[in-house]
Amino acid sequence: MAAKIKKGDKVVVLTGRDKGRSGQVLQVIPTEGRAVVEGVNLVKRHQRQTRTQEAGIVTKTAPIDLSNLAIADPKDGQPTRVGFKILEDGRKVRFAKRSGEQIDG
Repeated sequence: MAAKIKKGDKVVVLTGRDKGRSGQVLQVIPTEGRAVVEGVNLVKRHQRQTRTQEAGIVTKTAPIDLSNLAIADPKDGQPTRVGFKILEDGRKVRFAKRSGEQIDG
Protein backbone atom coordinates (compact mmCIF):
# COMPACT_ATOMS: atom_id res chain seq x y z
CA MET A 1 0.00 0.00 0.00
CA ALA A 2 1.24 3.51 -0.78
CA ALA A 3 2.48 5.59 2.13
CA LYS A 4 -0.12 8.12 3.25
CA ILE A 5 2.14 9.72 5.87
CA LYS A 6 5.73 10.56 4.98
CA LYS A 7 8.71 12.22 6.65
CA GLY A 8 8.28 16.00 6.77
CA ASP A 9 4.45 15.96 6.75
CA LYS A 10 2.49 18.10 9.21
CA VAL A 11 0.19 15.77 11.18
CA VAL A 12 -2.47 16.02 13.90
CA VAL A 13 -2.85 13.46 16.72
CA LEU A 14 -6.38 12.00 16.79
CA THR A 15 -6.38 9.99 20.04
CA GLY A 16 -4.39 9.47 23.22
CA ARG A 17 -2.94 11.85 25.77
CA ASP A 18 -1.61 14.16 23.02
CA LYS A 19 -4.98 14.43 21.23
CA GLY A 20 -5.28 17.63 19.18
CA ARG A 21 -1.55 18.38 19.15
CA SER A 22 0.24 18.72 15.85
CA GLY A 23 3.82 18.46 14.69
CA GLN A 24 6.12 17.46 11.89
CA VAL A 25 6.97 13.82 11.17
CA LEU A 26 10.67 13.23 11.89
CA GLN A 27 10.77 9.52 11.03
CA VAL A 28 8.41 6.82 9.76
CA ILE A 29 8.88 3.17 10.77
CA PRO A 30 6.78 1.25 8.21
CA THR A 31 7.62 -2.23 9.54
CA GLU A 32 6.10 -1.33 12.93
CA GLY A 33 3.41 1.01 11.55
CA ARG A 34 4.64 3.87 13.69
CA ALA A 35 6.06 7.38 13.28
CA VAL A 36 8.09 9.78 15.40
CA VAL A 37 6.43 13.22 15.55
CA GLU A 38 8.19 16.35 16.81
CA GLY A 39 6.91 17.41 20.27
CA VAL A 40 4.37 14.58 20.55
CA ASN A 41 4.44 11.47 22.81
CA LEU A 42 7.28 12.75 24.98
CA VAL A 43 8.64 10.21 27.48
CA LYS A 44 11.25 10.49 30.22
CA ARG A 45 14.12 8.02 30.21
CA HIS A 46 16.86 7.50 32.80
CA GLN A 47 20.24 7.88 31.10
CA ARG A 48 23.46 6.32 32.35
CA GLN A 49 26.55 8.49 32.09
CA THR A 50 28.81 7.94 29.09
CA ARG A 51 31.85 9.75 27.75
CA THR A 52 29.72 12.08 25.66
CA GLN A 53 26.53 12.33 27.72
CA GLU A 54 25.86 13.24 31.31
CA ALA A 55 23.70 11.07 33.57
CA GLY A 56 20.16 12.11 34.40
CA ILE A 57 16.57 12.00 33.21
CA VAL A 58 16.26 12.72 29.48
CA THR A 59 13.05 13.63 27.63
CA LYS A 60 12.70 11.87 24.26
CA THR A 61 10.02 11.64 21.58
CA ALA A 62 8.68 8.10 21.32
CA PRO A 63 7.05 6.60 18.22
CA ILE A 64 3.25 6.87 17.92
CA ASP A 65 0.99 4.52 15.93
CA LEU A 66 0.10 5.68 12.41
CA SER A 67 -3.59 4.95 13.06
CA ASN A 68 -3.59 7.75 15.67
CA LEU A 69 -2.29 10.34 13.18
CA ALA A 70 -3.94 12.28 10.37
CA ILE A 71 -2.42 14.66 7.84
CA ALA A 72 -3.13 18.34 8.55
CA ASP A 73 -5.08 19.94 5.69
CA PRO A 74 -2.81 22.44 3.85
CA LYS A 75 -5.69 24.97 3.73
CA ASP A 76 -6.88 25.13 7.37
CA GLY A 77 -4.71 22.73 9.41
CA GLN A 78 -7.62 20.44 10.37
CA PRO A 79 -7.13 16.64 10.24
CA THR A 80 -7.99 15.12 6.87
CA ARG A 81 -7.93 11.81 5.08
CA VAL A 82 -5.53 11.29 2.18
CA GLY A 83 -6.38 10.29 -1.37
CA PHE A 84 -4.25 9.59 -4.42
CA LYS A 85 -4.68 10.84 -7.96
CA ILE A 86 -2.63 10.66 -11.12
CA LEU A 87 -1.93 13.95 -12.86
CA GLU A 88 -1.89 14.52 -16.64
CA ASP A 89 1.91 14.24 -16.71
CA GLY A 90 1.70 10.76 -15.10
CA ARG A 91 2.80 11.67 -11.56
CA LYS A 92 0.95 10.07 -8.64
CA VAL A 93 0.29 12.67 -5.93
CA ARG A 94 -1.46 12.78 -2.56
CA PHE A 95 -4.36 15.16 -1.95
CA ALA A 96 -6.44 16.16 1.08
CA LYS A 97 -9.94 14.71 0.83
CA ARG A 98 -11.30 17.52 3.01
CA SER A 99 -10.39 20.41 0.69
CA GLY A 100 -9.11 18.71 -2.45
CA GLU A 101 -5.80 20.54 -2.00
CA GLN A 102 -2.65 18.78 -3.28
CA ILE A 103 -0.23 17.69 -0.51
CA ASP A 104 2.82 16.72 -2.59
CA GLY A 105 4.76 19.49 -4.31
